[in-house]
Formats: sequence, C-alpha cells, structure tokens
Amino acid sequence: MSEPNVIVEKEGNIGFLTLNRPQDANTFNAAFARELNDGLVKLDEDPDVRVIVIRANGKHFSTGIALTEFKDKTPKEYGEFILKMDEHNHTIAHLKKPVIASVKGYCLANGAGLAFACDLTVAAEDSKFGTTAINVGLICLGPAAPLARLVGRKKVLEMVLTGDMISAQEAMGLGLVNKVVPKEQLEEATMELAHKLAAKSPLALQAGKKGIYQMADMPYEKGLDMLSMLFASLCCTEDAEAGVRAFLEKKAPEWQGR
Repeated sequence: MSEPNVIVEKEGNIGFLTLNRPQDANTFNAAFARELNDGLVKLDEDPDVRVIVIRANGKHFSTGIALTEFKDKTPKEYGEFILKMDEHNHTIAHLKKPVIASVKGYCLANGAGLAFACDLTVAAEDSKFGTTAINVGLICLGPAAPLARLVGRKKVLEMVLTGDMISAQEAMGLGLVNKVVPKEQLEEATMELAHKLAAKSPLALQAGKKGIYQMADMPYEKGLDMLSMLFASLCCTEDAEAGVRAFLEKKAPEWQGR
C-alpha cells in the first residue's frame, strides 16, 4: 500500500494535515490536491477537532505544482486541473475552524498560496516565500487571490511579476506570517498557538472567522451590521453564557459547542 500524499491525524482537539511528498518537495499533483482538500473537510466535520494545523514532512513546506504536470492536457483539461490545484483556497475560507500553516524551508508558488490562504502562519526563520511561477513562464494567479487580501496591490504585483523570494521576516512585516521562530522551535511554537486556540470557545472561533471573512466582501456599514448580528447570535449560546459565568466565578470554562 502506497503512502498517502497527505497524512490526516488528530491529537485531542487539534487536527493535523501533514504534506507527505518530501521526495518531491511536497509539490502538488492531482492526488495531492484531492487528499489535501478532503482532509480539510474531514477535520472540519470532526466534532472533536477545534483547530487544524498544516505541516510538512521533509525539508520544505511546498514548492508549488509539480512541473511534470504541465504537459499533454487540452485547454479544458488544464482548466479542470488548475481549479483542482486552487480548491483549497475556497475550502479554507469556508471552514468553521481556524487553520494554521507551519512553514519551513521553501514555501513557493501554490505552496505559498496554501500558506497565504491559511488563517494563521508560523514560520521558521530560515524559510522563504515566493510566487515564483513567472520564472518558468507561468504565473501565480491562484496564490495571488489570498495574497491580495493580505497586502497592497503594488506588493502583490511585485511578488507575482518578479517571482522574487522573500524571507520569513519580510513576510511577517507584510502581514503574511504571524510569528517567526528559530527552525528548531517551529513545532513548539505552532503547537503553542494551536493549543491556545483549542482552549477557546469553538463557537466563538467559528463566529470570529466567519465574520472576518464575510466582512471583506461588504461595504463598511453593511459589514459592521453583519458582525454585530453575528456577535448577538453568539451571545445566545450556552457556551457564551458558560464563559461569562466562569469568568465571574473565577473558574475555567468547559466548552460544549452549543
């Protein structure tokens, strides 16, 4: 039996997707993209999982779509193929649970797009990010979608059109990374963040993620009203009542997800 391209696991309230094509720098092919997307959905539907972590086996997080995939396809087949390569961008945005990318080594092209699409990113200080497809005559338009939600147009154009790589520190300065740590501390820092989120109310996490994503597509006033009503709905839940009561009684809350 062959090894899975993406390993799906969980430990307590934390779900893990481990990119598992280390011999190919965790590049995307059709099977890899399918397993990644299916794994995200599976963990989001698991009632025990509150946070999802995407990590990688091998030296690199992911260096994009395997170049061997760019041959012998009709225009229709290329359209279907690229939609599959970019499907995780849609999926992560619609998941109820926060997704953390734990990045090491090269995080390039579609691999960078995956990290940009994740809700939070922890990166090793020697990792490199880049929308590098332009360097082989292609262009990182899929990764540009989440990238453009995080940085300004001029920087998006610079990154996509030059294909230059940037350091983890520069990526953090641009708002693409939340935390940069020495590479030997990457797992510890990722797990610290994951456990911090897993300790929060799952309903509050869901409301926060949903509201912030939906607000991005709305005029300011409409977005503000939507967020207010989402917060009001959260106030009516058992978890919200339990959280407030626990704080006032100086106790640790026990979340039920209701």
